[in-house]
Amino acid sequence: MILKWRLFLFPEATAIIRNEVKSMNTQIIAIANQKGGVGKTTTAINLAACLAAKGKKVLAVDMDPQGNMTSGLGVDRDSLEYTVYDMLRNECNIGECMLINVYPGLNLIPANRELAGAEVEFVGMEDMQHILKTHIKKVKNKFDYVIIDCPPALGMLTVNALTAANTVLVPIQCEFFALDGLSQLVYTIELIRKNLNRLLTIEGVVFTMFDSRTNLSVQVVENVKENLKQHIYNTVIPRNVRLAEAPSYGMPIIEYDPRSAGAEHYMMLADEVIENDYYR
Repeated sequence: MILKWRLFLFPEATAIIRNEVKSMNTQIIAIANQKGGVGKTTTAINLAACLAAKGKKVLAVDMDPQGNMTSGLGVDRDSLEYTVYDMLRNECNIGECMLINVYPGLNLIPANRELAGAEVEFVGMEDMQHILKTHIKKVKNKFDYVIIDCPPALGMLTVNALTAANTVLVPIQCEFFALDGLSQLVYTIELIRKNLNRLLTIEGVVFTMFDSRTNLSVQVVENVKENLKQHIYNTVIPRNVRLAEAPSYGMPIIEYDPRSAGAEHYMMLADEVIENDYYR
């Protein structure tokens, strides 16, 4: 009660405390899996858009040289003045390369194929693992969520993303080799936690491309649940034609076809992520 009265009497103190709490509560989620074709970028795009649709302020960061998150949000990769590559080389600040409201409530740090050169250029740079973290730190208190799309590899770009993140979300395709490489990713996360980012945790695993018509999808889900110790989301993303079409139109699924099964399930995933953060 005394604290409440003091905050009432000193509105400046209230603003400072609120900003500190907001900064502390910003969730930075790296979407990572070094195995390609598992729905990683699809999940990054649509989770970011669905969080924004639920009233959250979201920053999406494309750390994949393929730039599919960038094009999937309707941005022409070849007409950008600045990208994440320029930011990482300190040739621009984060504000200069940030695209505002590529979807309502969603800002984007874009990427294109130039980013592929960063892996080589990082070698020998001072404090190279913390470059992305340093830039995000300058703006993170303006957002509820920062969603980072990692490349399908465990190189320096992914290390930067994991060093900047609070948590890692791992999409797993419902196929026979679903767990291939996951142990290596978990090992890398443990190394990052030990040496670079002690607060890093695994947000959870989400199943993608689930086809209820096949026994294989059902068996993969059951097998992973039996053998994986990590948190597994209840939401399972179905294999969906509209979901596959949306990136070619430069739209998240909730804009391209808000009534589709893909849109429904990514909105459910966003609800789970928000709920997890509430109880964290």
